[in-house]
Amino acid sequence: MHTCRTRGWFYALAALVALSGATGCVERRMVIITDPFPDAANAIVYDEKDQPMPGGTPVDKPFTYYGKYHFRIVKDGFDTLDVEQRVRAPWYEWPGLDFVSENLIPWTIRDVRYYTYVMQRPPIRQPDQTLQEAEALKAQAKTLGPQSPDPNPPVGAAPTVLGVPVP
Repeated sequence: MHTCRTRGWFYALAALVALSGATGCVERRMVIITDPFPDAANAIVYDEKDQPMPGGTPVDKPFTYYGKYHFRIVKDGFDTLDVEQRVRAPWYEWPGLDFVSENLIPWTIRDVRYYTYVMQRPPIRQPDQTLQEAEALKAQAKTLGPQSPDPNPPVGAAPTVLGVPVP
């Protein structure tokens, strides 16, 4: 009778070891896509550390925690996008349930989030508009006038004209 009990504990322990090896995990990924396709495809995405992610959009980025992520999306011919994306935890990752989903369930849960961002082309500036703005700045600069020299220069200082020493 003693050997059956010992054998029963042995089988229970063996089953527990086998199940612990079969525990799953949660695989988290976010896929960043740019639109309009195909013009904005292959945009470069910079992560929180200002490091470019490998390849152009669409970019697949694994992540560890739920919360806010910051990244910048850059593409020639488009305005740069500075993005703050909030990634909310699913119900099975709420405190308490997360232990079960990450340690006790014997399969892998894949949590893949797709985020699409619309890239905008900068407005086209007409040459006449740029010239008018330059003329307005030029007129504003003329109203400022030259700087007047310091009325009380330090003793022994070289004479200056508009801040430039005169020999």
